[in-house]
Parts: sequence; structure tokens; C-alpha cells
Amino acid sequence: MKPTDFSVHVTRFLTDHLAAQRNLSANTVRAYRDVFTLLLRFCRDHRDIAIDRLALKDIDVSLVEAFLDHLANDRESSARTQNHRLAAIHSFFRYVQTEAPDHLLQCQRILAIPIRRHGQSLVGYLSREYLSEILAQPDLQTLAGRRDAVLLSVLYDTGARVQELVDLSPGDIRLASPAQVRLLGKGRKMRAVPLMDNTTQLLHEYLRECRLDRLECADNPLFTNRQHKRLTRWGVRYILKKHVDAVRRVHPGFTQRVTPHTLRHYVFTRTM
Repeated sequence: MKPTDFSVHVTRFLTDHLAAQRNLSANTVRAYRDVFTLLLRFCRDHRDIAIDRLALKDIDVSLVEAFLDHLANDRESSARTQNHRLAAIHSFFRYVQTEAPDHLLQCQRILAIPIRRHGQSLVGYLSREYLSEILAQPDLQTLAGRRDAVLLSVLYDTGARVQELVDLSPGDIRLASPAQVRLLGKGRKMRAVPLMDNTTQLLHEYLRECRLDRLECADNPLFTNRQHKRLTRWGVRYILKKHVDAVRRVHPGFTQRVTPHTLRHYVFTRTM
């Protein structure tokens, strides 16, 4: 069976355009791929269009809007999630505009689909008192506790995203003055963030204790779990929650939701 034009363009979009030309991370490409997985299933199950027969001409404004309604009503996706899905579809049709100009009008109509309105959630303000207690929770008498102390200090000091934090290796750390950490962010963009003296000292002791200060360890994971594998994003959230819960036991009135993003927000408000 001859491949459809939709299958050809989706494959090239995911494997060549996003990964090779735009140099997006593997996680980001997977997020785009998941959107098209949902779209394909919707076309098959709700529009009776066989996946191997789905063509570009079938993806019009009415289908995309019906897909968004399906996300909202059947999958109970939030408006924010619906907009993420729509953004991926928009990105695909911007690509198609130059690859298949005969579909230009169709592409522009889809690109004109507006985002869905949603309320802006506010990131709660974390007081300095509670923040200090959270950072002081790790047990410095244990290796895991010392790892947690360094992890929380780096997270707070740099305002790093969780993925940026877990991607860190010793080679990304500069302890000589001016001390700084190199973070690989969205779009594979690198940025250098200065470190405070306390964080620098914690890192110096941690690298020496874990024998990560050797040249051959430059690409090793900076933070590992009990299996000595690179810590995951879930692992970082678990560590933060564990120490936040310890503070809650002492202060029952401390009910604010605290996530890694809360610390990131605190850093930016601190520096404004």
C-alpha cells in the first residue's frame, strides 16, 4: 500500500525536523509524538478513518476542534493540556506549509484556531522561614542526606528546572572563582548560573566524598539513586516532598503545596 501524504509528513516532522533540524530533546520529541498518537486514535475511533488511509486533507479545522473537545470531555484534559496539544498541531502545520504548499490555505485555517482560555494559577509565596527549614532537613550524618542537602541547595540557588537538575554531571560544575553551574535548558540552550559560596562549599565536599572530582568522572551523573543510576525527575520530587513533609509535622499550619517549581519561582522573585 502506498504511504499517505500525512504519514510521510508526520514521520519527517518527528524524526528529521524536530530532532535533527530544531535539535529538540528526546523528551520534547516524545511529547510531540504522543499528541499524534492521540490524534490518530481519535480519527480511528471517533471518525472511522483507518490510520493507514488518513490523509492531510482529512485534518481540517472541524476535525481539530472535535479532537480538542474529545480531550476536554472524554479524557477530561485541562485547558492547559488542550493548548499544549494544539501547540503541537500548530507546529506541525507550520512545517507542512513549506513542505506542501498546495495545502497552504488548509494550514493557515488550522493555525488560526485560537487557544482555549483557562484561569492562571498562581504560584504561592514560600516564606523564608519555611524555606530555611526545608533546606535544613537533610540528615548530614548520612550520604543520602548529604546528597539531598546538595540537591536542594543547587535547586534553590540556581532556579533550575527539574530536568536540568537531573541532567547535571560533574563536568557542568565550576568551583573555581567565579563558581558556576552550566545548565542545559529547553531548546538545548546552555546557560551558566553563578553559585553562592555555601552551595559551592557543599558541592566541593560532595564531589570529593563521592569521588566525582576526578577527570574521568566528568560525564557521570551528579545525583544518583540507591541503584547508583542517574536520579529521575520523580526522584527529585520525592526527595523534596519528603523534607517538606518533615517540616509540616513540626508546623501543622504549613499547608502550602511545595514543588520544585515553587523553589524556582522563589529564586526569580528573590532576584527581582
